[in-house]
Amino acid sequence: MNDRFLRACRCETVDYTPIWLMRQAGRYLPEYRRLREQYDMLTLCRTPELSATITLQPIQRFDLDAAILFSDIMIPLQGMGIAFELVEGIGPIVAQPIRTQSSADALRILEPERDVPFVLETIRLVRRELENKLPLIGFAGAPFTLASYIVEGKPSRAVLLTKKFMHEQPHAWHTLMDKLASSIALYLCAQIHAGAQAIQLFDSWVGALTPPDYATFVFPHTKKIFDALAATNVPRIHFGTGTATLLELMRDAGGDVFGIDWRIPLSQAWARLGNVALQGNLDPAVMLTTPQIVARNARQILADVNGRRGHIFNLGHGILPNTPIKNVERLIAVVHAWRAEAN
Repeated sequence: MNDRFLRACRCETVDYTPIWLMRQAGRYLPEYRRLREQYDMLTLCRTPELSATITLQPIQRFDLDAAILFSDIMIPLQGMGIAFELVEGIGPIVAQPIRTQSSADALRILEPERDVPFVLETIRLVRRELENKLPLIGFAGAPFTLASYIVEGKPSRAVLLTKKFMHEQPHAWHTLMDKLASSIALYLCAQIHAGAQAIQLFDSWVGALTPPDYATFVFPHTKKIFDALAATNVPRIHFGTGTATLLELMRDAGGDVFGIDWRIPLSQAWARLGNVALQGNLDPAVMLTTPQIVARNARQILADVNGRRGHIFNLGHGILPNTPIKNVERLIAVVHAWRAEAN
């Protein structure tokens, strides 16, 4: 099996830098768009055969070093009693946002086998297809990012209502976050039991917080998840965007690999975090340009890494819908060739 990704997660020697891409199964692929013409997003996520097919689409097209489960971070929330829709072009819309102590108290803890059996079956299907080929990454949304959707009721980069709730009703906030942390820990453990060989916790919007607010309102809940996963012995990836001011706190909250976005060089992140594995960190916007520009920017990142162990090449966030296929092909070829050249 190609285990370069898993070895890089453990800071072991690899013959070339492994690469996978966040949202590598998605809207930039014509084969995915054909399925989306037939099915809505929730149907795709809740139908194991369709989810497995989509998970495998980029693996069949590109020379990637890992697959990542096709799903959505909102999927486990319905099992907690949170009704939502995934609206095309907008994102998750929550029917009744959680903004009081009583509404937080009413949420229940997720039971993965009962509430999300389709996710676990998707993992089992994909693992059968990938056996002795590539590792499979499972994932979940982190408590703060999920809470931002639950409190706001819709996507919001400023998360103003979330911050207001956090500061004005700290007890209700911690009730919500504790239930999310408990549920996500169970969800990720169930994914691992079903066959996921690594997991990624997505905290996409946590960069909106100050370090003191992260330490008070987020850190203990995120740490709870990583502590619960420690005994599984699978690589744990801790990802966020806009987190240059939070890196040390995120390291202390937990994880084996840390996702770094394009706002800070990997060499600077390593200088601050020490001997950990890093994932990243090409700006997804670069992927909208030309193969030549993609190659130049990728080589700049690889030169900054300078052959250090524990690097997994990725974008600083998800691949954008209008990304040309030829740019993805060029990026993978450049990354795989670099270590061969360097050695």
